Amino acid sequence: MPHTPAVEIITIGDELLYGQVVDTNSAWMGQELGKIGLRIRQISSVSDQAAEIVRALDEARGRAQVVLLTGGLGPTKDDLTKHVLARYFNSELALYEPSLRDVEAIFARFNRPMLEVNRQQAYLPTACTPLRNTVGTAPGMWFDGQDGVVFVSMPGVPFEMKHLMSTHVLPKLKEQFQVPPIEHAVLQTVGQGESFLAEQIAAWENQLPPNMKLAYLPSFGAVRLRLTATDDGQPDLRGRLEAQLPAVRALLGPYLYAEGEVPLEAALGRLLQERGLTIGTAESCTGGTLAQRLTSVPGSSAYFLGSVVAYSNQVKINQLGVSPDTLEQFGAVSEQTVREMAEGLRRSLGVDVAVATSGIAGPGGGTDEKPVGTFWLAYADEHRTVARKVSINRGRELNISYISTVALDMVRRHLPEQK
Repeated sequence: MPHTPAVEIITIGDELLYGQVVDTNSAWMGQELGKIGLRIRQISSVSDQAAEIVRALDEARGRAQVVLLTGGLGPTKDDLTKHVLARYFNSELALYEPSLRDVEAIFARFNRPMLEVNRQQAYLPTACTPLRNTVGTAPGMWFDGQDGVVFVSMPGVPFEMKHLMSTHVLPKLKEQFQVPPIEHAVLQTVGQGESFLAEQIAAWENQLPPNMKLAYLPSFGAVRLRLTATDDGQPDLRGRLEAQLPAVRALLGPYLYAEGEVPLEAALGRLLQERGLTIGTAESCTGGTLAQRLTSVPGSSAYFLGSVVAYSNQVKINQLGVSPDTLEQFGAVSEQTVREMAEGLRRSLGVDVAVATSGIAGPGGGTDEKPVGTFWLAYADEHRTVARKVSINRGRELNISYISTVALDMVRRHLPEQK
């Protein structure tokens, strides 16, 4: 009979406790497990000490039916996870030939000699079911405990962990535990905070059936809305979930930019490609962030032509054609300057649309008239140039991140329907 096992995640490594590495694995695993209806009971991090790992295993065993571990499977002396698990499950290490072939193939691909320490990574506890890792040198391990608790150990390297989760762990968990059906819909919004959105869609949210729940997942400048439908014994769970969406789409209006796990830059890229438009960026305060986000999308060469990072006034003059008189009279952080930056980039690169940024990201550089957190943005196409002032001061990194989101959204909202 379907049931939902509690899951615990244990990340292993001194570097996590010292803050030298940020644990992004748990966040990703939590998202993926949630998609198939599994509940995370606890996430913990422990050091590279055998006694600490064993203590974490014992404690997790009493709380969860599935324990997922990452880290400690490398070839160095501080990578103890495999040896700890072998002792924990009273088993010896034995060579697993398929994993050895995987490791050999990786070294052959990069034309590098394989060391003995890498060969040792193909030795696994006999009590485990090996999980082949074709993108790295450390295979995963699946242990079925006598008390029914499942332990799964994976590398801490994010892309290797994701590969094992996607190809082995998630399918095996769904099969072994017969998780009840669950459906999700994600609505991506930008331009308003969660309080505004909650008020905007309150009546719709209040009428949702008992088996559906809306989650607000805010980030700086954007909010993801995730509607989840859990099994209530009635047919067509997906269809009933989707039947709720037209009304909320209408309520969200221009703030809704995409559905599914689609970043803003990808949604904007899709619009540019559909409308046959090209884009370029003229960046001062954002220092190339807009260009980086746009070019992070596969296929962006079809619409992104280039960028000018005009950090100095001289570059603004020489490369973008900003008037020295404009800079003298109004300054670099001004409506007049960003308008000329955007228009100059359109002429220089021959793009259909251009976006320009200039501002004071901090922590220094502000004045009484233009304090830190003062930004001007401009959008230009063949027919018009639009400028906007934004004030935000959350520290340099967050300022730049937020302004890049506002700038991309500004382009999205002003794009002409066709070339």
